[in-house]
Amino acid sequence: MPAEAAARRVAELREALELHNHRYYVLDDPLISDAEYDALLRELEQLEAAHPELASADSPTMRVGAAPAEQFATVIHRAPMLSLGNVFDAGEFEDFYARVATELESDTVEFAVEAKLDGLAISLTYEAGRLVRAATRGDGTHGEDVTANVRTIRAIPLRLRGAEAPALIEVRGEIFMDKAGFTALNERQAAAGLKTFANPRNAAAGSLRQLDPAVTASRPLTMYCYGIGALEGGPALDTQAGTLDYLGALGLRVSRDSRVVSGCAACIAFYEDMAARRAALPYEIDGIVYKVNARSAQDRLGHVARAPRWAVAFKFPPDERETRVLAIDVQVGRTGALTPVARLQPVFVGGVTITNATLHNADEIARKDVRVGDTVVVRRAGDVIPEIVRVVLDKRPPDTAPYELPSTVPDQERARLVQAIIHFASRRALDIEGLGAKIVEQLVTSGLVTAPDDLYRLEAETLSGLERMAEKSAANLVEAIARSRATTLARFVYALGIREVGEATAANLARRFGSLERIAQASVEALEDVDDIGPVVAASIHDWFADPANAALVERLRDAGVHWEEGVASGAADGAQPLTGLGCVLTGTLSAMTRDEAKHRLQALGAKVSGAVSKKTSLVIAGAEAGSKLAKAEALGVPVLDEAAFLGLLDDPASVSRWLPPPPTA
Repeated sequence: MPAEAAARRVAELREALELHNHRYYVLDDPLISDAEYDALLRELEQLEAAHPELASADSPTMRVGAAPAEQFATVIHRAPMLSLGNVFDAGEFEDFYARVATELESDTVEFAVEAKLDGLAISLTYEAGRLVRAATRGDGTHGEDVTANVRTIRAIPLRLRGAEAPALIEVRGEIFMDKAGFTALNERQAAAGLKTFANPRNAAAGSLRQLDPAVTASRPLTMYCYGIGALEGGPALDTQAGTLDYLGALGLRVSRDSRVVSGCAACIAFYEDMAARRAALPYEIDGIVYKVNARSAQDRLGHVARAPRWAVAFKFPPDERETRVLAIDVQVGRTGALTPVARLQPVFVGGVTITNATLHNADEIARKDVRVGDTVVVRRAGDVIPEIVRVVLDKRPPDTAPYELPSTVPDQERARLVQAIIHFASRRALDIEGLGAKIVEQLVTSGLVTAPDDLYRLEAETLSGLERMAEKSAANLVEAIARSRATTLARFVYALGIREVGEATAANLARRFGSLERIAQASVEALEDVDDIGPVVAASIHDWFADPANAALVERLRDAGVHWEEGVASGAADGAQPLTGLGCVLTGTLSAMTRDEAKHRLQALGAKVSGAVSKKTSLVIAGAEAGSKLAKAEALGVPVLDEAAFLGLLDDPASVSRWLPPPPTA
């Protein structure tokens, strides 16, 4: 075909394929069959191969994926990708609505409302109508460049359609996998003998972050757009509803489950309607998003930390399902404590298939009277941890019997040792990378490790003889074990696995006494004088160090080279640390350090770091994607520091007074 005719036909084919992509993936209203679409695409591929000069980055043929990348580049967002505060019941939403109405001096506030998709936030940048970059949310300021992968998602146009394209537009939205696509993907994975995904969100996140775009291209991803981060050369958009209409006019996919409602009662009615329809929707949602509709009102309300004050997510309550208790097994902890675990008939709850739920202890079993054979109601506590809520007594079989927790189990000492070594090597203890549960099982079963200090005598040649342990992996593990010799006093105390001594208690002990010898020699009374340590914990610590076998273990670990920097005891009267007595809570993601590092920095300054916000909380540090803790802090009036303010506090701890309310006057 002559070059001029080929160019015309290529342009025709691209226009036709873009139209059919839009009708199929955006409007759900196809005009032609899959076979007809494939024939057009093949013709275009053949013409582009015969005429390389006609190749274009935004051609429909480019959706098959680029070459695999070694890693994702970092992208700085033009404007921060803020997260949303959460509310969990009608009362909390009414409080949010009342605050907004008061600040806007209006009895009735108009909101744009839409379903909260359970997917992955994404930023798409179009220049002169062409997709030039796609980035994940990341920490809200920095994201990952996933442009090559996003180009493979057919619901996302490579060129904007319809209305005249602006010079630049950064579109915000959610990439997700609908229920049908998720089911089909898992069926393919299972048929190929590959690991299946727990829920659509995990499947979407894993699919988008593939280093090989061809893998992403094979996954059924789609997208809904919900906002604009930057706009140059476009119309003035006065409302959130108008923004969605504009995005739709550009050929971008927007949710059909969005409305504009006025007044608190109408907002709650929309929530209740969507909750009733939730199971029938073709995709997973976990709540409703409310945004003040008028842009001028949004600007007036502003934002705090990393969340806008003009928007909120009203989350659905935890999903609850019935299932049956197949058995009750006993797990052995690192201290030898026995924990009963209910083995459940698999049930899909809150996006995850649950097969086990801890019953904690004998008292918990007795309180709930859980028996083998019972039908029980299960949920994911905090949308994370599986738990049995209650027994459905009407469905109890007549031949069940109360469960009695045994005092011992077969091979209990070996199981205890395995858990103790796993704890010793865990990330918050000695942090031995690569020493997972399966390797520990082999080391203990083979007799290579009978106590934590044996780890430091392992050699790569010995480890390479273990199952699934190649020479390189063995050498890496030996290096990781060697690196763990340099630690901190707090980590070492936590790693010892003393009953009742968690990470915070270990940090308090290290800060108070300054050296392991002073901790070991402390009386029960002196231990009780440490923050958050009562009689039971104090006795447990004292008894552990009084045991000659434990003292010998500590000496062997020191002989093996495990060491830490010791300091001066702070003492009760010393109290010179600037954050002493303050209760702090961390929420969200920090870009400058991990949450663990931030926690240790705060504890080193004397602060108590807890996981829950209450009226007694002094400060909340909110990183990106802060959730319910941030919302609760704002509701209680607890001071909130964003990451920049937090880093300033670490640099100048004495400045903490600027964040705290003034002391009451006499």
